[in-house]
Amino acid sequence: MTKRELSEKCVDFINDDKLDSLAAKTAEDPARVRDAIAKSMAKEPLDTTETAALLAVRSEDLLEEIFEAARKLKRDVYGNRIVIFAPLYIGNFCVNDCKYCAFRRSLRETVRKSLDDNEIRQQVEALEDAGHKRLILVYGEHPDYTPEYIAHTVREVYSVRKGHGEIRRVNINAAPMDREGYKIVKDAGIGTYQIFMETYNHEAYKKFHPTNTHKGDYLYRLDGLTRAYEAGCDDVGIGALFGLYDWRFEVLAMVEHSRFLMDRFGCGPHTVSFPRIRPAHGVQLDERYMVSDDDFKKLVAILRLSIPYTGMILTARETPEIRREVMEFGVSQIDAGTRIELAGYTKDTPQKLNEEQFSIGDTRSMDEILRELLQNGYIPSFCTSCYRQGRTGEQFMEFAIPGFIERFCTPNALLTLEEYLLDYASDETRAIGEKLIQRELERYEHPNRDKLIENLDKTKTDNQRDLYF
Repeated sequence: MTKRELSEKCVDFINDDKLDSLAAKTAEDPARVRDAIAKSMAKEPLDTTETAALLAVRSEDLLEEIFEAARKLKRDVYGNRIVIFAPLYIGNFCVNDCKYCAFRRSLRETVRKSLDDNEIRQQVEALEDAGHKRLILVYGEHPDYTPEYIAHTVREVYSVRKGHGEIRRVNINAAPMDREGYKIVKDAGIGTYQIFMETYNHEAYKKFHPTNTHKGDYLYRLDGLTRAYEAGCDDVGIGALFGLYDWRFEVLAMVEHSRFLMDRFGCGPHTVSFPRIRPAHGVQLDERYMVSDDDFKKLVAILRLSIPYTGMILTARETPEIRREVMEFGVSQIDAGTRIELAGYTKDTPQKLNEEQFSIGDTRSMDEILRELLQNGYIPSFCTSCYRQGRTGEQFMEFAIPGFIERFCTPNALLTLEEYLLDYASDETRAIGEKLIQRELERYEHPNRDKLIENLDKTKTDNQRDLYF
């Protein structure tokens, strides 16, 4: 089936007028806000009307109720873990001409490159040397980046072993595919397939994505993760690029997208991303829809409450200060030690804008970021056990509700943290991390406790790795 034929069969579940009206006309109503919070705390997803009630809040006291509820819900669902990953750009050739992107085809000054197999191995070895176990591979939209090519690069990444280093989970950020394409990529062993809609508003989408480009087809892109589910990929990620349209509309649209997937497949997205637009080579930023820091904190908290079991990804686009502040409102994953230029992980030179898709705000090393997380009481986690044990999709939802954190997440996070501390951490980070592990063990009362202590001992004294529940 051709792309046009697929597009014609797509379900357009985004009603611009409805979402614009909810964003603009919903009045602050404390009773409705508290009803929505109570539903969230019962770990039930909100609909767009309930989410709009949270978006309408302006009063400081009611805002603090939202923030406190988001903090508590985050602790209840994810504990004090923060999952760590890194992006690896495989190629930046692109046939699209997105006006906000430094990789757009009309920008001739951008340095173009696709990593060959040897360069992929070099980058993965550098990432393993830093301690990474989870990557997201990023590709432009170009005829060279076929499903077969993407599957090949995934297998290449998985094949790299250096010392105790190995990549245990590879996620994908790439163009939408047809069902056969998704099947090819899934067979390579991918984790999450992530597609950003960028903006869900139809007119804004048309403004930023010329209709004569592949990405100009709104419906084909909107349907991209539906096709992924139908092809057997039950682990998908959605996202919007905040700053292209009204941020309240985008929050409502992501809630609508999540509910659409839940209603159709029994499971919503595994992750949601909410990056703010950043300066980029050759890009003139429009200030009209820029999201302030205060509104950014608010949208993170509201997304947490609206989609309780969905992982929330906070990227290095944000500064350390903002990442530190909003992490408590619901974030479950962050990247660390990030380089986004092609072949950047083997370079020790400053990043160059004409080699990057955008500028990043947090340029700290992996060890610096993990040390701060530990100091703030978080458990940096490299766990991948759920994905390798098939606890994804509907099964993940079944596990997530009753005792998931105690049974799997906390012990697996501590085991992967111990690996990092032994193999890659600086002396200062190792000392802080070992103290945190001991504190966590003292308050860990699950029946798994004895086995966890045994596995931690095997990791430390027997030099065993990849022990998990």
